[in-house]
Amino acid sequence: MDLHLNAAKASAEERVAMDAALKQLESSPGDASLTVTSDGQADGNVPTNGLPTRSKRHLLLPVLHAIQERVGWISPGALNYASLQLGVPPAEAHGVASFYEKFSLAPKPPVVARACDDIACMTRGAGALCAELERKLGPAGKPCSLGKAIWQRSSCLGLCERAPAALITAAGEKPRERVIAPAYAESIASAVLDAATGKLPDEIDTLNAKVSVPQDGRSQLRLLRRVGQVDPASLEDYRRLGGYEALRRAFEWGPERVIREAIESKLLGRGGAAFPAGKKWEAVHQQRESNRPHYVICNADESEQGTFKDRILMEGDPFAVLEGMTIAAFAVGAKRGYIYIRGEYPYATQRLEQAIHAARAQNFLGEDIGGRGFTFDIEIRRGAGAYICGEETALFNSIEGYRGEPRNKPPFPTQSGLFREPTVVNNVETLVNVPEIILNGGAAYARIGTANSSGYRLFCVSGHVVRPGVYELPFGPTIRDLIEMAGGVGGTGRLQAVLLGGAAGSFVSPKELDTPLTFEGTRAIGATLGSGVVMLFDDSVDLEQILLRIAAFFRSETCGQCVPCRVGTIRQEELLQRLIARKPLGSKEQESALLKEMAQAMRDASICGLGQTASGAILSAMDRWSLFL
Repeated sequence: MDLHLNAAKASAEERVAMDAALKQLESSPGDASLTVTSDGQADGNVPTNGLPTRSKRHLLLPVLHAIQERVGWISPGALNYASLQLGVPPAEAHGVASFYEKFSLAPKPPVVARACDDIACMTRGAGALCAELERKLGPAGKPCSLGKAIWQRSSCLGLCERAPAALITAAGEKPRERVIAPAYAESIASAVLDAATGKLPDEIDTLNAKVSVPQDGRSQLRLLRRVGQVDPASLEDYRRLGGYEALRRAFEWGPERVIREAIESKLLGRGGAAFPAGKKWEAVHQQRESNRPHYVICNADESEQGTFKDRILMEGDPFAVLEGMTIAAFAVGAKRGYIYIRGEYPYATQRLEQAIHAARAQNFLGEDIGGRGFTFDIEIRRGAGAYICGEETALFNSIEGYRGEPRNKPPFPTQSGLFREPTVVNNVETLVNVPEIILNGGAAYARIGTANSSGYRLFCVSGHVVRPGVYELPFGPTIRDLIEMAGGVGGTGRLQAVLLGGAAGSFVSPKELDTPLTFEGTRAIGATLGSGVVMLFDDSVDLEQILLRIAAFFRSETCGQCVPCRVGTIRQEELLQRLIARKPLGSKEQESALLKEMAQAMRDASICGLGQTASGAILSAMDRWSLFL
């Protein structure tokens, strides 16, 4: 790609799509006042060596979405036009567009059906589903439906409780998306035909709480108590069940006490890293006199295999996410927030957009919220198929219009985060815990669970289980307790393995089912809670193929920035392929030793958690079972 503009021109429909997107973005209350200098700062005037002083680069990701959604791919002419409109060098715009799996830089049919063949869906017949799709629609990646559509295999879509799953996207003047779960070859083929002929329904999906939340309606629920019980689009329903009472109390307390209560609650992050949420808030709050803008980001890029709890919260109780963000913003002195949501969650995105509009209309977002002199607004940024953007600094780069590659730490986000300003990043589930803490007090919250694992936790139960779904528990019950709550082992009824924490987590054996589901309990057996995944595999599953799929996932999702991860994930997959084919280089023992050596190198030298955890689940399985004999 040239460093300068080439002769390619955008088509009329591409220009219309981009102009409309820019008009909407620039008129949005959340983005209208934001300007970014050429050195990445959020505002101010600095010398720029001839570059535009105030860049619109932070609008690049939504503009690329607009092009993709209008014509189904991003042409060189469209990239040229986007570069001119946003002040981004063409080569850099190309680098960003080529980074994301959902964007295509080559001509592609307007309709794409993505059929998940990841590990949770593998337990629910994804292999047979894809084989049947090949018979009905032809090979994956080849045009079908008179050249207007293709279907392709996909990594996890975050619909594991309804596996197997598929997602249909249809580009056009009125782009549409459709979730199909559980998916059958006939239903996918029918939806593809409807999309290709312009008949795909407007409805993206529905949330059936009785399926996705098997505890639906139970009085002991706190985080999930409104899911399935209220209209998620109704602010009145949310307030009727106590919504925004926590924000009112936070205003009465003031930022310092809100932070004290958060620290006293011992709330740890629920996204996987388990960092104390209150300490993050305190670190940003302490910079309130610096005259620098502060940001709050909700990390909703839930892309870990087997994880879907945040999707359920956003689809079923979106105002709780907004209230948690607003309290966090009040505590740290932020006027702007972003929800970065994975691109494969169109229904959750729609629900959040509706909630934001309703909250603005009722003065729960915007200027002078509740007449308290506090201003805060939220914008949504959709990812585009990059697991790495769940890493907080990669997420910053993605929002800013750069490739979603992690940054070195330090500096840490609380010092230099989004636009190089102090930033708090919290996971969806973490934020939904915040109103509970404010309403009941940090000390009371800390008494729930165990001494080192306080509060409530959501678990994503999938695979060979009788009642898959999201389950809410106070910390403390065992893996066995959770499985029994979910109806027991499904499939053959004979449990072979449980994956805790997703692909970045660990496998445990049936002998370890009495392990408490706490941070300290799982740590004691060399495992992790991670993102709350609890995925069951019965004795019909070929664990070697599961491990190979995990290795393929990490190889596909590495951003390629650092050598240990870029090369290590490739070599890891190749090594497993040799072991599965029973063609090791040397002996199996030598290959196992090499795998452990590579894993150690990735743990020690990778920039971010992707490379550092890419071998964890694989090695945990090889340590517990006699595989590749």
